[in-house]
Amino acid sequence: MAFGSVAPAATNLVGSCSNGTNASCAPNDHCVAQAGNDGISSLNWGPTANHLVSTNWDGGVRCWEVQESNGQVLATPKAQVNHENNSPVLDSCFSADGSTVFSVGADKAVRMWQLGQSPPNNVPQQIGSHDQPIKSVAFLPATNLVVSGGWDKMLKFWDARQPNPVGTLQLPERCYDLDVRDSLMVVATAGRHIISYNVQGQPQEHQRKESPLKFQSRCIAAFPDTTGYAVGSIEGRVGIHYVTKVQGKDSFAFKCHRQDTNVYPVNCICFHKGYGTFATVGGDGIVNFWDKDNKQRLKGFPAIHRTISCASFNTQGNLFAYGSSYDWSKGSSNYAPGTPNEIWIHCVLDEEIKPKGKKSNYR
Repeated sequence: MAFGSVAPAATNLVGSCSNGTNASCAPNDHCVAQAGNDGISSLNWGPTANHLVSTNWDGGVRCWEVQESNGQVLATPKAQVNHENNSPVLDSCFSADGSTVFSVGADKAVRMWQLGQSPPNNVPQQIGSHDQPIKSVAFLPATNLVVSGGWDKMLKFWDARQPNPVGTLQLPERCYDLDVRDSLMVVATAGRHIISYNVQGQPQEHQRKESPLKFQSRCIAAFPDTTGYAVGSIEGRVGIHYVTKVQGKDSFAFKCHRQDTNVYPVNCICFHKGYGTFATVGGDGIVNFWDKDNKQRLKGFPAIHRTISCASFNTQGNLFAYGSSYDWSKGSSNYAPGTPNEIWIHCVLDEEIKPKGKKSNYR
């Protein structure tokens, strides 16, 4: 897809990268230019090409075109749009054909950005709204609808051609995260509620349960095979739960992102589509690759010198992007103005992410 007349990325966003030890998870990871002036809230790859989109607390939605050859990565800034009044942007997703980006945030708006076009005033078109900030957004491939989850305790479903939602569902509490994989949608809310839905046609609630983890949910991700989901909490723990009975597989939980007596939040969980293995990133500045089926850690990278707020595998699974910026887990008193916000891309080796075989427990 050609970007054509897309507004160029803002040149005043320097996005310079840290040098020296522990700046990135691996020495050859590529630092993405112009990553923004405030915290990185989400990273998402296009489904049909290596287009990487970030959302930031500075109000920006940014897009890079990423090329990889023989382990070398080049990420070229292509375009940037901004939410109204530079309100923080909290999440984004792509349409199934990769031509359109939908974004949500503190301006309570669901917005649509067609790549290759420059919107008026560089603000993406609003296609929906909530009564409170919107935390998460996803695209439903079966129905070509956009779903948004807000702090108004609502799920809303949008057809970009209509001004009003085509459907709404009441949540038990504020939406903290949601994910869609084919016909499965999973939503984690405040109060440790987790709801799964079948979204093949009209959304139908499948299961409602209390999180298997004792503390607040931070992130949730559906399995690539849609048999279940992984949920991460603020106390360094991940729960693996099956919504469909799978022979020989049981739900379980394990500890991670802990160092001695210190416990850190699991900020993001993302699955590798090819192998069904997954990554967790956390407030300890560590990236871990895991195999849920064989209950083992595949790869633990050295800690970097700041928290990792979000991450994502590309569709092919050979590139892994992660955002290095403050995650606000320790409040405003621990925020250091001027702290860099960086996006890094790691070339994934097969031996890092491919299942290795059966072991008895996580290590």
